[in-house]
Amino acid sequence: MHLYLTGYRGSGKSTVAAALSLEMGVPAIDLDQQIVQSAGKPIAEIFAQEGESTFRDLESAALAALPADPAVIALGGGAILRPHNRRQIGERGCCVWLVAQPATLAERIMADQQAGAARPSLTGRPPVDEVAEVLRQREPLYRQVADHQVSVDQRPLDEVVEDILFWLDQYLEKLAANSP
Repeated sequence: MHLYLTGYRGSGKSTVAAALSLEMGVPAIDLDQQIVQSAGKPIAEIFAQEGESTFRDLESAALAALPADPAVIALGGGAILRPHNRRQIGERGCCVWLVAQPATLAERIMADQQAGAARPSLTGRPPVDEVAEVLRQREPLYRQVADHQVSVDQRPLDEVVEDILFWLDQYLEKLAANSP
C-alpha cells in the first residue's frame, strides 16, 4: 500500500516524503520528477510547448505506472484534478493532505527560485492571489481524496512526520481490525 501526499505546491510534499521514506524504510517517489524524467524536459516547458492537458496526461500515466511495492508518493499539486487519479489513489493506498495557508505557500514558492522557475504560473496573477484562487478550486478535491489532513504552517519537519506516522499507525490498525 502506498502513502500518498497531496497538497498545493510549496506544502512540502517532496521534503516530507523523503523524511517519511527514511522512517518507514520504503522508497520515496516524487511524481513530478517521474514526469520530468519520462518527458525529458522541465514541467514549465511541457506546459509552454504542449499545454496543461498534455501535462495532466503525463501525470496520469506516471501515477498509473507506479510500482506495486509500498512507497511514499509525493503527488503533484494537481494530480487530484482527474477523477480516475483520485480513484487510483484511493484504491492503491491512503492519502495525507499537507495543508497550509495561502500566504505560507506563496512565501515558500517565492523563496524557492529553482522550483518557481520549473513550475508555470497557473493564472498569471500575483503569487498570493494565485494560490488563494487555485486552492479555492482544489480544496474540495483535496478533501475528497485525503484520509487525513496535517497542517504544515509554522511546524518543523520532524513534527509533521511524527504526526503522519502516528496517524498511519492508527489507520493501519483499523484496517487490520476490519479485515476478514
